[in-house]
Amino acid sequence: MTPTVAARGLSATLCRDPAQFAELAAQWDALVRRSRPATPFQTHAWLHSWWLSYGSPGRLRVVLVRRDGELVAAAPLMLVHRPLPTLVAIGGGISDFCDVLLDDDCPEAAPALARALHRASRGAVVDLREVRPGAAAEQLHDAWRGARRRLADSVCLELPGVGMDDLLARLAPASAKRTRRKLRKIDAMGVEEHTVGPADAVASVRTMLELHALQWQGRGVTPEHLRPRFRAHLEHAMQHMTSSGDAVLTEYRVGDEVLASDLTFTSADLVCCYLYGAHPRLRDEKLDIATMLLRHDAHYAASSGRKVLSLLRGTESYKLRWHPDSVVNQRFLLARRELRPLLGLYAAQIAGRAFAAGAVRDRATALRMWRTRANGPRAEETTT
Repeated sequence: MTPTVAARGLSATLCRDPAQFAELAAQWDALVRRSRPATPFQTHAWLHSWWLSYGSPGRLRVVLVRRDGELVAAAPLMLVHRPLPTLVAIGGGISDFCDVLLDDDCPEAAPALARALHRASRGAVVDLREVRPGAAAEQLHDAWRGARRRLADSVCLELPGVGMDDLLARLAPASAKRTRRKLRKIDAMGVEEHTVGPADAVASVRTMLELHALQWQGRGVTPEHLRPRFRAHLEHAMQHMTSSGDAVLTEYRVGDEVLASDLTFTSADLVCCYLYGAHPRLRDEKLDIATMLLRHDAHYAASSGRKVLSLLRGTESYKLRWHPDSVVNQRFLLARRELRPLLGLYAAQIAGRAFAAGAVRDRATALRMWRTRANGPRAEETTT
């Protein structure tokens, strides 16, 4: 680790060695527990596993700040070169929230991390995507002494951490009545929930991904979810995260057969519905898979005292029917003062891509509306 800053009893280093990053697990997760805004996507198991599957040799840049030897701040980053030299968060793409870590009991941590990152960035722009409102990265942004921009990023949907009865109260009476009927059908089928332990996590992840592939066969699946590197990442991460309580793997069985599997992440205030797989048989039998999973996750959030049940990124119709709150993630761009023109160019490129993507979405929406008018209204979908 290369030393970068030392001031006021704080010392900062830049970790570029993956082996040394691997050795930080205990210190890292102790800091996660002291950083209230942290989500499971900031745990060492998730980030290190991501690096093993997605990292590029020579690109690791993890900024660390210690006070008397104790880790009080960290920024897990990597260097990319396109379209220009940029430091981006480890975990990007498959992580719904990215952030830095700051010790809640160390007010000097944010300025110290900003100084260390300022020095480590050199000629690169820092691009922090998918920053949840209230995240520690907001303090880093405020402490930054240089050029900076705050942009909007993905939309996430959130429900309160309450049980199913309270969620049903958010629906119109007729919709709530239909949903209760669907839940009774699930129970009548004899579906039983089974929490998977760490020893069986690898096998359960494989089962979930197999079911996920079956579920989306012939439809628009996210390609990354079918790739070996994604499976390897989840297998490695879930061995640790199910043991630490940062993740819960749940299988839905009828007899000895696993018909659905659900991966949920948890932190101090959050329950996050990350990924699931379901056998097409459930869809053929008109079972409301999304509601079945939501009932489990809502019960878990309410019984464990978590305040928020996050449906994560995306505004799919099966989420919107529960009238969730829309929460817009943030994107922070940081650079040294001398790189202000470069930062402006980079922000303009982002805006251009966002405009083009929005035009494509608008065209797709208009096409769906035209087809609906041409073909008549579709029956209410019960699965996702």
